[in-house]
Amino acid sequence: MRRHTSTTRGVKYRVRGDTLVIDLAKRYRIVSSAPCGGGIVRARSILNHQVPANSTMPGGRSVGEWSDPARYLGRLARRVKAAMPVVGLMTAVPMTQLVVDREQSGSLLLECFCTVGVTNAVRAGEPVRSRRERRQERSRAGTINIILVTNATLTVSALIGAVQVATESKTATLINHKVPSAYIRATLATGTGTDAVVIASSLAGHHKLQYSGTHTEIGSMIGRLVGRCVERGLRRFARWSVAR
Repeated sequence: MRRHTSTTRGVKYRVRGDTLVIDLAKRYRIVSSAPCGGGIVRARSILNHQVPANSTMPGGRSVGEWSDPARYLGRLARRVKAAMPVVGLMTAVPMTQLVVDREQSGSLLLECFCTVGVTNAVRAGEPVRSRRERRQERSRAGTINIILVTNATLTVSALIGAVQVATESKTATLINHKVPSAYIRATLATGTGTDAVVIASSLAGHHKLQYSGTHTEIGSMIGRLVGRCVERGLRRFARWSVAR
């Protein structure tokens, strides 16, 4: 099983097989759209786990084994010895495509962990797919997962603002690279149907920030960092898609 452990000076992380484990060392306040531990929580670790894109796992196990993502990721967290409580994400993109980068301004640190897949790209407002179409789409590695970790202490409203800025930056990058919708080819995509964003904020940071919009230092950092990571992820995904 492939293992890798590293640090970006701020937090330690490791890749164990198909799973990224970010060890926060202590509880952080986290806001996310994650299937496991989503909402506003306090957690000690974050997972990004690759699941098979098709409906059957190696060995013939059914997709039903992870059809309850929260339960599946909870069991996985115990297997990989992740600190609890945990926030967990899923993707069909392999962890070999993981992008890790950071922005720093003085002692203010922001780190990004990102996986990018866009074969399921959509533009916000497109018609909802039927259940049959969604089943067929399981074979598509179409999720952009963005995890941001900061040593600053953000208010709840600033955490939500950070989600907004990260999403704006992701969408701007997709449009700049002319990523099309998978369903309406003449339309540029704004994301994919299963994207997730995680913002983790220290509970005891030296920087206590009430705002995180694009007119703030941390908002500017988020915009640059997410744009850079999504751009790198798009390049890696293009190479991986060709090689598959």
